[in-house]
Amino acid sequence: MISSLVIVFREMLEMVIVIGVLMAATRGLDGAWRRIGAGALLGLTGAIFFGIFMARLETSFEGKGEFIFNATVLASASLLIAWTVFWMTEHGRELSQHMLQLGSSVRQGALPITALLLVACSVVMREGSEAAFFLLGAAQGVASEGWSMLVGGLLGGGLALLVGILIYHGIVRIPVHKLFSVASWLLMLMAASMASEATWNLVTIDWLPPLVDPLWNSSKLLSEESLLGNFLHILIGYNDQPNALQVIVFILSLSVMSLIYRRIRRC
Repeated sequence: MISSLVIVFREMLEMVIVIGVLMAATRGLDGAWRRIGAGALLGLTGAIFFGIFMARLETSFEGKGEFIFNATVLASASLLIAWTVFWMTEHGRELSQHMLQLGSSVRQGALPITALLLVACSVVMREGSEAAFFLLGAAQGVASEGWSMLVGGLLGGGLALLVGILIYHGIVRIPVHKLFSVASWLLMLMAASMASEATWNLVTIDWLPPLVDPLWNSSKLLSEESLLGNFLHILIGYNDQPNALQVIVFILSLSVMSLIYRRIRRC
């Protein structure tokens, strides 16, 4: 039970953190939560679909299908999150002044709200598919393994959801004028982390060169498999044995986003 709880918790943690930050950053924005909820529902549907067909997906493209799928979804989510951050930054003053009347005061809301739907969908689908694959496998093995694996997985999912709720309520306590800045930096770190992980997937199937692999090994100091290591991996892209290309992509993507973010704020 403990192993299945930890596995599902880790798989769903990134999903609930991203959703929690998005919901906190867009509270009061008319239609935003509906888009996030719709995106999460679409992502959950896709996750169940890919969870059912994960075994076939893993063997496609000569065994590279899962890595290609992960890299595509991660790269797309990274770009969409960056796009959302830039929009929030550009309209941050207007949003903070009219937090309770955003539906009527922000006319350009349709485009970024659509982005929120796509981000929620891609994150839930990517992370949820692996959790769904595990839970479906556990459910099929109930007769031989008993209920412990399935119950542990469900408890892990519930614990991850609780973490997301706590993160949301922690963020919304931040004063409104600081909320967008904090949320933007968190989202940019997540976007850079996703871009780095997408690179790792492509390096794994030899579509990109690692340059140096590993660039360092900090597993003895802080293992990525630990809960703290996994949490830092989600927030800042921590990897205990990264290749050089991963680090370059993380630094480059975060630097580019930071530059655009600061230029928008100065305008």
